[in-house]
Amino acid sequence: MNAHDSEVLAGLLEELGYKQASSLEKADLILYNTCCVRANAENRLYGHLGNLKPLKEKRPDRIIGVCGCLVQQPGEEEKIREKFPFVDLVFGTHNLHRLPALLAQLAATKSRIFEIWQEGERVEDLPVHRESPFKAWVNIIYGCNNFCSYCIVPYVRGREQSRRPEKILEEVRALAADGVKEVTLLGQNVNSYGRDLPAGERIDFADLLRMVNEVDGLSRIRFQTSHPKDLSSKLIRQMAAGEKICEHLHLPVQAGSNRVLAAMNRQYTREHYLKLVEELRATVPGIAITTDIIVGFPGEEEEDFLQTLDLVEKAAFDSAYTFAYSPRKGTKAATLPNQVAPEIRMERLYRLIEVVDALALKSNRRLEGEVVTVLVEGPSAKREDIYTGYTRSNKQVLFPRPDPAGDLLGREIPVLIEKGLSHTLYGEVVTRERA
Repeated sequence: MNAHDSEVLAGLLEELGYKQASSLEKADLILYNTCCVRANAENRLYGHLGNLKPLKEKRPDRIIGVCGCLVQQPGEEEKIREKFPFVDLVFGTHNLHRLPALLAQLAATKSRIFEIWQEGERVEDLPVHRESPFKAWVNIIYGCNNFCSYCIVPYVRGREQSRRPEKILEEVRALAADGVKEVTLLGQNVNSYGRDLPAGERIDFADLLRMVNEVDGLSRIRFQTSHPKDLSSKLIRQMAAGEKICEHLHLPVQAGSNRVLAAMNRQYTREHYLKLVEELRATVPGIAITTDIIVGFPGEEEEDFLQTLDLVEKAAFDSAYTFAYSPRKGTKAATLPNQVAPEIRMERLYRLIEVVDALALKSNRRLEGEVVTVLVEGPSAKREDIYTGYTRSNKQVLFPRPDPAGDLLGREIPVLIEKGLSHTLYGEVVTRERA
């Protein structure tokens, strides 16, 4: 969600005539779009802000701003106001569209602006600066109604608000006409899409996926994030039926112990989750299932953690984002008794990563000798002669640039997988001669 918000902010700034600076020192405007899901992101922000003080002193007309989730939290506005007096502009998640007006107000008044709305209307058709010419994010639902006990998102993003399907389809068609090949439908919980739409217009997420699948010009559809309690058999069947819907599902489990899941307010059991995994693998051939897992949640005992490891093994995840629990002020979990000691959290995290990496390696090695379809993104970060792209199952593939390379960017090409590691596949482009 934050990545797409940043693209919108960049699009708004481009319309005002701004261009991306090559360094902080050369920037006329420095704007931080923040995340508050985990404490380390908050700590990094305040560290960065502290480092900007000399830049502001050197050029007092330089604008420094902070926006997004973090400033929606109680006390954060006051903290920035008092500890960072050189910050000029602070605004929240509900009024990102107000950036041009806020900059104009700042230029006119020369006074600091703090504008944080607790709720607001959703403005459509905002300009977007996309990082990729052939991949795009599309918001379908804002906010969250789930109130997991460890999560601050419902408090800073607000309640669920589904976009009208016709507006979503209009955006997707425009993207496809502009050359976009892959869209990712976004929401804190895409599976609850449509429940708040007017009764006569109500559709669910499976219906929306079917409609997006019919858009000409697209070749891939992804979506995130899915809450297990709302994943229906209808949606799973639609994943199998839609030829453009990628064989990948990110399905955060968070824990493998029913006791911990209840304390997290996740509203499902390990048994229900494993049945979903079984149904997914039986219905969608070749699907890759990835997840999020938190260890060291308050009250988690060794037996609870072992149940998490057991679930990870049974689900055989293709990969996982793993985290040691960090308390977030304003959440129920932060006030729970029996907080797990930091050293135990980290010890469990390392044990979990070892299991996850072994499963990822096993999953990727199964692809050795197989030909997979890769959407080419371009040269890798480290070497111009090595290209990178992703399979439909969202696995990264690195391969030598063909000679001649031609115009590969944004194209889907066949790649023979020669080696699979835990996080990356390595292969060679399949040429006509080789085929």
